[in-house]
Amino acid sequence: MSEKCCLVIPQIKGKRSWDSEDLIRELRLLTRTARGEVRDIFTVNIENITSNYYIGRGKLDEIARTCCEKGINAVIFNNNLTPAQQRNIEDVLGIKVIDRTQLILDIFAHRARTSEGKIQVELAQLNYLLPRLTGKGILLSRLGGGIGTSGPGETKLEVDRRRIRQRITNLKQEIKDVARRREVERKGRKQSKIPHIAVVGYTNAGKSTLVNSLSGSDIFVEDKLFATLDTTTRSVKLSNDRKALMTDTVGFIRDLPPYLIAAFRATMEEIVEADFIVHLLDISHPKAKEMETITRGFLGEIGAGEKKVLLVLNKIDRLNEGERRRALREYSDGAPVSAMTKEGLKELCLRLMHLVGDDRESIKAAIPQKEGRILWEIHEEGGILSKAYKDGKVIITARVSPPLMERLKSYKIK
Repeated sequence: MSEKCCLVIPQIKGKRSWDSEDLIRELRLLTRTARGEVRDIFTVNIENITSNYYIGRGKLDEIARTCCEKGINAVIFNNNLTPAQQRNIEDVLGIKVIDRTQLILDIFAHRARTSEGKIQVELAQLNYLLPRLTGKGILLSRLGGGIGTSGPGETKLEVDRRRIRQRITNLKQEIKDVARRREVERKGRKQSKIPHIAVVGYTNAGKSTLVNSLSGSDIFVEDKLFATLDTTTRSVKLSNDRKALMTDTVGFIRDLPPYLIAAFRATMEEIVEADFIVHLLDISHPKAKEMETITRGFLGEIGAGEKKVLLVLNKIDRLNEGERRRALREYSDGAPVSAMTKEGLKELCLRLMHLVGDDRESIKAAIPQKEGRILWEIHEEGGILSKAYKDGKVIITARVSPPLMERLKSYKIK
């Protein structure tokens, strides 16, 4: 059963980067993704943030009356609240109060499918919860779960805090183990000399759909925010004899909680260690320019700002001819595509070929059929031009990387 929610969107005068309509649209979609039902929306203009309630007490009383009249049982703020602000607001409203960080954490908790994703989300949740443990109010009884029950004493709370800190320590160790496993996997990919491309972008830009369309795979796709949390790598055919590995990554969003950035550091390394980056932009979105800026900012924050990037303008099918021309003028270096209809994907593969380059050399070799490992490596590099079988050997004409060429010298024939 979905919760009945009221959305609160504070806007500080003189500090508006997004229009109210765009903020409402995004928060409504986040709420829907979290299985909430929006019953009312308050856009609140404020001169300054108040330390007690973030917004003015008078407006808060108005929200309380509306929630009571409409049977609303949760209020969602489109900003991050301090623990004290959250407690004070809940005392006034008498119902659950959720800030932007908690909303996104809730979505992540329900989206995480692998053990790795669940570890990273739990770490972020506990870091968020720890400073919010109190002996009173709605917050503890709602968030505690197995940690504590409504109204425990201070001794119980101290035990809970120690348990949470110990759990955080254990989770950090598990994430280090994840990072080591990923490093081993990356070393294996680098040894294969197959180019590795990370697909990044604002949440719901269509990253999973693009990887699916290029690879013929079936990564989970849904028209909701953060449909993908766990990185997935697929083989993509750029041309008849050229392949690349393409990794679908977690989407970025405005004001992404710092707990999540820290907790997902091991996952973000997939972007940092990639050879190239495809920056996918939903060109049909009214805030496409701001989304591009946010994504580029995150790339710089995680240490991937200097990577070679190809900007790809997705959802071009949603634009009319005039809008297309304007978009292509503004983003003259972008590759227009529709991951859904597959428009422009052939041209995109040509752009990717140019991006990754090709240092392979041609060779004709007679390789014993028992040398399965070498045959597999040639096949993985995607460079087999012809193949025949004779006297227990595979006669191959192929294009291979310099390291593999060195290993094939003894099998080379004219």
